[in-house]
Amino acid sequence: MPPQSKKRHLWPRVRSLFGGRRSTVDDSHQDANASQVVNAVVGLTQSDPASARSVPSLLLPAGSLTPQSHESPPPIHQSQSESEIVDSLQCLALSTPRNQGLLQSPQPLATLQSYDHLARPTNHGRTTSFLSGASGFQMGDIQYIDAPNAHVTVHTGGDRPIDGWEMLLKHTAADALHNSRARYDAPKCDEDTRVEVTSEIMEFIDNSDGPRRLLCMTGAAGSGKSALEQTIAEICSRKGSLASSYFISATDPNRNTVNPVIPTIAYQLGRGNPPVKQLIKAAVEDDPLIFSQSLEDQITTLIVKPFKHLSNAGLDLGTLPYAVLIDGLDECKSEDSQAELLTSIRKCLLVDWLPFRIFIASRPEWAIRTALKPGGHLHQLAYHIQLSDQYDATGDMRRYLRRRFEDIGLSIGDPHWFTEGNIETLVQAASGQFIYVATVYKYISERGASPVERLKIVLTWTPREGQKTRPFEALDKLYTNIVLAAKKAYEAVDSHNGRDFLLLLRAYHVNLASVQIYGDDVSLPAGRFSVGWLGLEDRAEENLVSDLHSLVRFDSTSYLQLYHKSFSDFFGAESRAGDLFVSEALVYAHLSKCFMQRIINGQVDFDSVPDILQLPLRQTTMDQVELAVDYLPSILSSAAVAIDAFDDAIADFAQNGGWHKIDSMLPLLYHTGKSPTLRRFKMWTGKLRQFVDNVSSQKPEVVAAVNEFVVKWEGYEKEWRDELTKNKA
Repeated sequence: MPPQSKKRHLWPRVRSLFGGRRSTVDDSHQDANASQVVNAVVGLTQSDPASARSVPSLLLPAGSLTPQSHESPPPIHQSQSESEIVDSLQCLALSTPRNQGLLQSPQPLATLQSYDHLARPTNHGRTTSFLSGASGFQMGDIQYIDAPNAHVTVHTGGDRPIDGWEMLLKHTAADALHNSRARYDAPKCDEDTRVEVTSEIMEFIDNSDGPRRLLCMTGAAGSGKSALEQTIAEICSRKGSLASSYFISATDPNRNTVNPVIPTIAYQLGRGNPPVKQLIKAAVEDDPLIFSQSLEDQITTLIVKPFKHLSNAGLDLGTLPYAVLIDGLDECKSEDSQAELLTSIRKCLLVDWLPFRIFIASRPEWAIRTALKPGGHLHQLAYHIQLSDQYDATGDMRRYLRRRFEDIGLSIGDPHWFTEGNIETLVQAASGQFIYVATVYKYISERGASPVERLKIVLTWTPREGQKTRPFEALDKLYTNIVLAAKKAYEAVDSHNGRDFLLLLRAYHVNLASVQIYGDDVSLPAGRFSVGWLGLEDRAEENLVSDLHSLVRFDSTSYLQLYHKSFSDFFGAESRAGDLFVSEALVYAHLSKCFMQRIINGQVDFDSVPDILQLPLRQTTMDQVELAVDYLPSILSSAAVAIDAFDDAIADFAQNGGWHKIDSMLPLLYHTGKSPTLRRFKMWTGKLRQFVDNVSSQKPEVVAAVNEFVVKWEGYEKEWRDELTKNKA
């Protein structure tokens, strides 16, 4: 049979969009008019090519229309596919009330007059009316565009100064997407590895008729969950079924909380679908504070209601992308937030009429473990894959190492540089954790290193034959030796003489999680932390980790990034790190010494200057000294249990007049006559009192001088508070 005209295929779909929308003309007339619109969109109308070219602009979202002057040529629109045309008509249909006809015959009109009586409000607060006899004009925030037999006036809403889509973008985490630049070269499964589990996951996602809509995959650290999630995201993206992906990262402050999760998912749902985008945009404009509300309300407002609107309008939601992927739930700050996200997903998204198939990967931590266990709220609703227990990855790890070792052999010109026995030893040492072989490969293949020598080093660290191995013993051995080698290399450099590599590395590690200052979390970019807090030279952090690139790096914002969370677990636990362990208290003790040194080196004789505000001190230096004074009591309080590590520094600080300098600065910092600064001063004296009380029994001679000033400053606090109360009266 000869091919049928596109408009014959397209017209039934268009008419179905506007079914039930009656106008003052009869059905045949409406069909004829609508047919002309379709012809114009497809490009079949020959009588007025200019009008035909301008019709696609009619289908743009309200508020995005741009009037064209008669002198300038009309915009050139690329030809649209049938699905694109229908998508645009769906967007137009959704903005038109059901009791209003889309098309009306033009009526003669001698002069332009008010048509407010013809206008009817839409669900979004805008107004659509159908005019005749005039075209191509704009009045204030009203724009009028015409097409053959269809005339649309769009009220852009002058009372809407907010752009909902732009506001949504400000609350998203761009780095969380599976294809973000921040996740370039993210771990994923080789083509012939993890085949069985990948097939099981894809079978679940593609089974739209399955009884369960949520798949939860749990597994131990390093078992390959993120690589599987990345692989699934790429497969779904190629198939066109990926609705959204979100990769949480404990080491990235932009995506280690639940705050951007729902806005980022909503962004992905709307970016490729104009009707969804318009509905989400309108929802934000109607409630700009939605991002500060509960996750349940965010999901309802930004996802559920827009999709309900589409469903009520007759759109088959089953034709939309449906795979929603969330990786690393356990890496989200706060177990309560993790639990809230799971509960909100259960309440809002696991409903029959929504098309979504949701895949969440996580370590078996408290939130997801309790939700999935018998009696948990997801036990009956979720399909659960226990990766570490259900799948043996040893065969995949052999293939992984063999392929990469063969590639190294090609690059060094020695295909026999390794043996199958070497691979088998490494696979057995991995204890089922893919992260082990991945870390081994990173270490062996580092640029400038000898693969042969590094392979020999790694092999000497594996457990002895027949030894009963703890799950992470081999991984801990690998981490230990990589860190020890980096320590040796760092401390061998003359300019690093006297520096404690492990202490500094642990300080950056603590800063990554956040330093506690008067109960608040403070985390700084590594550059500012190096210079402002540790008193090191610029870019000192890069030298510190130069031999640790198989484990850590600094990202573009200068925050420490760990390739795997398991290294953070190792480095922060004495039972695993052993002699490499440095307690947080020792880090705070070192920070205390750095802050006291900064105060002493302020190069200002505070006692000789009558007006502290006139000090000839550079603002940056002044700011650093003020910060040291302000933070010191909180830092000292956190370091109290490690007093033996810095009692000499406290004595030197007193001997060099450090407490006198602080006494001279206090009026500038806290005697401002304002309640907030006075409250801060009370916290300041309180933390210093806490430090004195905690160490007085151990080091009475050290804290004697400190206590003298604390008593004096507590008197300041009372005096200034009485003065503030008197001034208010």
